[in-house]
Amino acid sequence: MGGKVVRIALAGEGGQGVQSIAEIITEAAFNEGKEALYCPNFGLEQRGGVSIAFVQIGDSRIGAPKFKTGDIFIALSLRAIKRCRQYIGPETTLVYDSSIVGAEAEVPPNAARVMAIPAIQRSKEELHPRVFNIVIMGAVIGATGVVTMEQAREALEAKLGGKFKQNPDLRELNYRALEMGRDLIGKSGE
Repeated sequence: MGGKVVRIALAGEGGQGVQSIAEIITEAAFNEGKEALYCPNFGLEQRGGVSIAFVQIGDSRIGAPKFKTGDIFIALSLRAIKRCRQYIGPETTLVYDSSIVGAEAEVPPNAARVMAIPAIQRSKEELHPRVFNIVIMGAVIGATGVVTMEQAREALEAKLGGKFKQNPDLRELNYRALEMGRDLIGKSGE
């Protein structure tokens, strides 16, 4: 198969933006000339269940859309951690929001690295609560380096450009959220 493939699993409650994050990261990777595959998994999640997205990014062809364990697993809710434990293995970095009550007790002991970041709190205090998922996206990029920040901004523009035109302040808000997430990973990884 060739070069390394980075496997990312993202999970959260329906409506938290899991699928949007996955789409934007996949588009950014594709625009960088990488192989990128996005596989949504949502069945009943639109009615309040757990939404899961599988993303794979590499330099060569990607074989299958799903995988057993991820290189990175991003959890946006306690139910997401509980439901998706099987995607966390000995090579997995688990990133979750530090506001998730009870998360520590649910973290599988086999995770290679565990990082709790205050994405929800920081987005509420410093930006806007609605951009916490973009903070999480920045964290994914910071933890994996799978795409450049430049490509992430371009993919954000492609996805949200219409909203940015209606409200130009949203562009800066989303870009700041992206950078905040990247920086939170840098600080928690030290």
